Amino acid sequence: MQKQHELEFGLTIPQGWRGGDLPLEEENDPAKQYEFSKSISVAADRIGFGSICAYDHFIPFYSDDRDKNIFECFTLLSALAAITERIKIGQIVTCNSYRNPSLVAKMVSTLDIMSNGRVELGIGAGWYEQEYIAYGYHFPSNVSRIKQLDESLSIIKAMWKEERASFEGKYYRIKEAICNPKPIQKPHPIIMIGGSGEKYLLKVVAKHADRYNLFFGTPNEMKTKISVLKEHCKSIGRDYKELQYSIVLPCIIKGTDQEVNQVLVQYKRKDKTLEEYLQYLVGGVAVGTPEKVLQGIKKYIDIGVTHFILHFIGLDETTLRLFDAKVIRSA
Repeated sequence: MQKQHELEFGLTIPQGWRGGDLPLEEENDPAKQYEFSKSISVAADRIGFGSICAYDHFIPFYSDDRDKNIFECFTLLSALAAITERIKIGQIVTCNSYRNPSLVAKMVSTLDIMSNGRVELGIGAGWYEQEYIAYGYHFPSNVSRIKQLDESLSIIKAMWKEERASFEGKYYRIKEAICNPKPIQKPHPIIMIGGSGEKYLLKVVAKHADRYNLFFGTPNEMKTKISVLKEHCKSIGRDYKELQYSIVLPCIIKGTDQEVNQVLVQYKRKDKTLEEYLQYLVGGVAVGTPEKVLQGIKKYIDIGVTHFILHFIGLDETTLRLFDAKVIRSA
C-alpha cells in the first residue's frame, strides 16, 4: 500500500531581488525589502502555510540584474525564525559548494534550536557557474559536484547523530567532529535534495534524502523523475514509498482572468514575449483563477507530489489569503 504523506504548501519568500517578479524590487531599498520579507513570513505563519523557503544565492539569478540586492539565505532565515512561531523554515536549495559540510551541519542544528525544531535542510549540488566564479569558488564538473554532495550528506548526517563523527572521503574529511547541540528533530531535520539529473543526482536522492524537489517542472517531468527514483531506490534496497516529492511552482492567482493578465503584463520578463513568459511559468499550470490553479495543483497530487513550494509572482498578503482559502483548503 502507498505510504501516505500529508499535503503541505509553502512559498519562496522575498529576499531583495528575485528576478523582477516582486513588489519593491525596482526601488532596491534594502530596509524596505527586509521589512517585506518579515511581513510576508509572519503572514504566511499566521495564515496557515506549511513552510517558507529562501534561495541560496549571493547574486540574482539573471546576469542583467547582478547589482541588485539579495539577502544571504541562512542569515535571513535566522532572523525569520525569531519572528515566526509555527511555520517550517528551509532553503531552496543550499548550494553544497558554498560551505563546508561540517559547517552546514552546525548551522542547521543551531537553526533547529533557534526555531524550536522547525528547520529543514534543502540542498543541491550547485549550478550557477557565474556565481561560483564571482565569489572565488572552483566550479568542478557536474559529476564531481554530485559526488561532493554525496560525501557532504554522509558527513552532515553523521555529525547530527554521532557524538564524535569521523569521515574520510575524496573531497571532504572530518576527525572526531562534535556537533553540539544536536538538532531537536529526531533522527534529524528533513533532508530535501533538489536537482534534475537522473543518472547521478537522483541516485544521491535515493541514498540520502527524505524528500526530492524539482524546480519549475511539469507534471510529466515530475512523473518521470519519480519513476527513475523508484528504480534507484530498488537498486539500493530502499522502500521508495519512504520518499516525499516536492515541486517549486511559479504561481499567479487572482480572482479574475483580467487580474491575472494584469500581473502577467506587469511582471513579464523583458527578454520574453507574453507567450514565452507563460511557458517559462511551467506553461501556466498554476497561473489563473483559484479554480484553474487548483486544477493544476491536483495534476501533481495525482502523481504523488505532497509538498508544494509556491513562487508567487506579484506576491502580497492578499495573494496568500486567496491561495489559502481557495486552494489549500480544497486540495
